[in-house]
Amino acid sequence: MKTRLTFLGTGTSQGVPIIGCTCAVCRSKDPRDNRLRSAVLVEFAGRTILVDAGPDFRQQMLREGVRHLDAILLTHNHRDHTGGLDDVRSLNYIDRHAAEIYCEENVLEDLKGEYPYAFQYPKYPGAPEWRIHLIENKPFTIPPADRDRELQWVHDKGYCYRNADGTTEPVSPDIIDRAVAPGEGEPAILPIRGIHGQLPVLGFRFGDVAYITDMNVLPDAERNKLQGLEHVTLNTVGYHRHHSHFSLDEALVLAGEIGARHTWLTHLSHAFPCYDAFCEEIDRRCAELGVRTVVRPAWDGLVIAGKEEPLPRR
Repeated sequence: MKTRLTFLGTGTSQGVPIIGCTCAVCRSKDPRDNRLRSAVLVEFAGRTILVDAGPDFRQQMLREGVRHLDAILLTHNHRDHTGGLDDVRSLNYIDRHAAEIYCEENVLEDLKGEYPYAFQYPKYPGAPEWRIHLIENKPFTIPPADRDRELQWVHDKGYCYRNADGTTEPVSPDIIDRAVAPGEGEPAILPIRGIHGQLPVLGFRFGDVAYITDMNVLPDAERNKLQGLEHVTLNTVGYHRHHSHFSLDEALVLAGEIGARHTWLTHLSHAFPCYDAFCEEIDRRCAELGVRTVVRPAWDGLVIAGKEEPLPRR
């Protein structure tokens, strides 16, 4: 059983190319220089998990042919990470289940303001169906979907639950609960607490693969959770010190301290050169900084995988 991670988007909040920009990166024909907003698809412990659903969610799902998600994890409450959540309506219809969204309480409060129609009862017909699972900086697991409670689209009513006798009932307004702590031997998702400017955010570790984006501070206590990784992703948006993201040198130094076998840079802007030149620059800066781990910019569509992991004991 391997953890498998697909980069759906590796760009900043504006993406690359940026509207109206004529720089060499924004005009590049190399597909590795064209970046949608940052998100990843993770296959872990038999689950298909999306981390963040930004404004490019629809395009990313279509490109990867996704028809089912076991969960959507949200790192924080900025629009470039939550702006596509309305489009889960298509998966509600195809998969016949509410979208299982895992987030912190402050993220939930912002979602209520951004998507009030998703929390109203009774709902406007056609509103997305979500079930919110509140998480903290503690390990959690994603249980299998309840296949006894399927959604059915009813004209002019919206989604209802279909009962075994063929009747339907409205979806309950109680759509918020707490994430489930893992049982003994059960694969766990491990949150990684960081700071994004003044905002507490989360990264996530899945086995020997960790995804970290939108941070400029990673406390020492959290770094202890990142030992023995095969892959780690870190964010950087430019060369200079930034109020809410790592600079390139900060990301490279942190990569060396974490010591994963492979480090992938994401949330990249057009401030960096085109892909091949950027790789050469990273190698040069790593040599100057004494960073020995392999560091490369990620690109949209890149797939990475952890090592084989033992199945949990039943």
